Amino acid sequence: MRSFALVAAGGAAGTLARHGVSEALGPDRLFPVATFLVNVTGSFALGALLAVLLVRRRPAPSDRLRLLVGTGFLGGYTTYSALAVETDALLRGDHVALGLAYAVGSVLAGLVAAGAGVATGRAVAR
Repeated sequence: MRSFALVAAGGAAGTLARHGVSEALGPDRLFPVATFLVNVTGSFALGALLAVLLVRRRPAPSDRLRLLVGTGFLGGYTTYSALAVETDALLRGDHVALGLAYAVGSVLAGLVAAGAGVATGRAVAR
């Protein structure tokens, strides 16, 4: 039950953070900037977190931190479901090139950000 509470608390905070980013960026534009930004920064943060936890290898506290921050906060912060819905809306709204660029660009930028996060996390943890 404690694991559930950690994930729930982190998820609630992450969802609020994502909403804050959306509000700060203002009204929706044709290109979904807020979703792109949270997914890329969330990918970086998750890569960094997991790298730090693996380098330090302290099971008990790192398991709780992984649940609270990795699964909870970053799971609530990132939103690949919104990526799918926004891509679909662009494709159906006669913005096929933008929709494809958004979908492919989001995945590629997320992979690069996660790799950069892993590299950064390893450097910081040493």
